[in-house]
Amino acid sequence: MSTDTVADESAYTAERITLARLPSGVRIQTTVHTYGDGDGPTLYVQAAQHGREINGTATLRRLHERLDPTEVSGRLVAVPVADPLTFDRVSYTTDEPIDSVNGNMNRVWPGDESGTLHERMAARLWEFAGEADAIVDLHTAGRDSLTHVVFREDDPEARRLAEVFGTDLLLAELAEDDAEAEWHDRDFGGKLRVAASVEGVPSITPELAHNKEIVESAVEAGVEGTLNVLRELGMLPGAPETDGTPPCYRNHLGRVRAEDSGLFRVDPGTEIGQTVESGEHVGTLYDPTSYEVLQEVETDRAGVLYTVTRESTVVAGDSLVRVALPLDD
Repeated sequence: MSTDTVADESAYTAERITLARLPSGVRIQTTVHTYGDGDGPTLYVQAAQHGREINGTATLRRLHERLDPTEVSGRLVAVPVADPLTFDRVSYTTDEPIDSVNGNMNRVWPGDESGTLHERMAARLWEFAGEADAIVDLHTAGRDSLTHVVFREDDPEARRLAEVFGTDLLLAELAEDDAEAEWHDRDFGGKLRVAASVEGVPSITPELAHNKEIVESAVEAGVEGTLNVLRELGMLPGAPETDGTPPCYRNHLGRVRAEDSGLFRVDPGTEIGQTVESGEHVGTLYDPTSYEVLQEVETDRAGVLYTVTRESTVVAGDSLVRVALPLDD
């Protein structure tokens, strides 16, 4: 694969790398930024596996502005745009003509250098991620989502990184043999955090709020969280700066979906972060032309409401709300 160094200082480099090629021969490229003296742990941080999730990309730009590379003990490797294909399309996945088998890059880790387009892209980035001592995979949930971090429940090192990242909520994830059928049905075994944990690399997935728009609070949460992880690993001086340990729940892969297409009205007073009981009414889906009520939307279990869809026009199958489950430690 081709590389082209575009900046080089004593403690900082920016390297343009080729991830894969399109049928025309056009190279799919991105930039890998490296900070530090190399004398210590390596932290790999990436953003925009899903191209509409741009606050992770904005986080890494803001971190670049604030960070003094000479203060970094070890190596921070940062990739602000992990999937240029979805980034250019402001999309979550690629269209079928681009990768008809694996449209979602976050289902194919650690990749395959001889595989489909996304498998080749993941394999190229795995050359950096697979050598790390820890991984932060920055994502961005919807506009109305509680900022949270997902980690594997059986990985205490990942949990500690999740705690110091400092979001509103932690979501522990059961994986592999311990996971529910939905985890397997949605190919979550190919997520970066799962592939990393299999290789013994603690990995967390912060879900910053807001898609498609740069939102200051989301960017600041990403920057402060990444700085805290660097401090926790001893790569920056000082201790992580947090307001205590966030509450931890078990990741609920399921969600309450729209049974039909129509307009979804959220009940007044329904807010993310609130505790709900099973069967609690949170909204109404109705036909915009006949005014017929199509669905009285209720929570499917007790826990904390961490996402609510407020983009009112929905199609059948869309996620309307998600509830995280209490974690029994």
